[in-house]
Amino acid sequence: MPLVVVGSVAIDNIETPTARRDNCLGGSATHFSYAASFFTTVRLVGVVGEDWPAEHTELLSNRGVDVTGLSQVSGGKTFTWTGRYEPNMNDRETLEVELNVFGEFDPVLPEAYRNAKYVFLANGVPGVQMKVLSQVPGRRLAVADTMDLWIQTQRDDLDALLQELDGLVLNDSEAKLITGTENLVEAGHKVRAMGPKFVVIKKGEHGAMFFSEHETYVMPAYPTPDVVDPTGAGDSFAGGMMGYLTEQDNFDPSTLKRAMAYGTLTASFNVEGFGLERMQQITREDIDRRMVEFEKMLSF
Repeated sequence: MPLVVVGSVAIDNIETPTARRDNCLGGSATHFSYAASFFTTVRLVGVVGEDWPAEHTELLSNRGVDVTGLSQVSGGKTFTWTGRYEPNMNDRETLEVELNVFGEFDPVLPEAYRNAKYVFLANGVPGVQMKVLSQVPGRRLAVADTMDLWIQTQRDDLDALLQELDGLVLNDSEAKLITGTENLVEAGHKVRAMGPKFVVIKKGEHGAMFFSEHETYVMPAYPTPDVVDPTGAGDSFAGGMMGYLTEQDNFDPSTLKRAMAYGTLTASFNVEGFGLERMQQITREDIDRRMVEFEKMLSF
């Protein structure tokens, strides 16, 4: 069962308290795709410039990611993000953002992608995300990510998008911003009342919260001591979650809960290296072994 993801494909320059890496393969759709590829076939829709290294495309292809929908703009430059993490590895400062070709991104899905049943709209302009949904009329599950910029500047379009979604993934500060409340439980229910059937609030090292009509729960993070680079952790979480749901071709409550756990564990590997370095070293079996440990941790 294929899973379609639409979003940013980027080059990241990352500085942490102990090291720096330039020209890392990054972007929300990239981290999502790689994480989801451990569970299902992924079809990626994004845009890059003429400066895009061919080896990055090969890396994704070798993981089984379908890159037919990755377009390259002649003469253009790839979206580039430069950031610095604080010593606590939770807070970060964006030093520079160059949208480049992503600033004009107007995705047109290849014909083979349009019969997708599972769709993830990685962080992007809400109006563009809405246009993507119009290209997959037979979808069974559509989930999106968002950010504070769109909440502040594109609220009307975002509100319209929420009416069309089955699920929304956002972080704790975004949940507070969109609802105007500091209480995350209240915020989660308020966001769900805006349209999505379920809402996932990411809390970084503190795990994630799930809200639906019938249940609310907290999924703790896996306690990895080796946090090297948190970039893309939220996208990897979403990739693991959506990848598992697509693999199972099911999103009943028990499957959703297990998908949340798989998302948490996939993200726990992502933070153990810069960019996709650690992810390239693991297999599905590694994730499943960590799941056994995780289940023991949560049993009492």
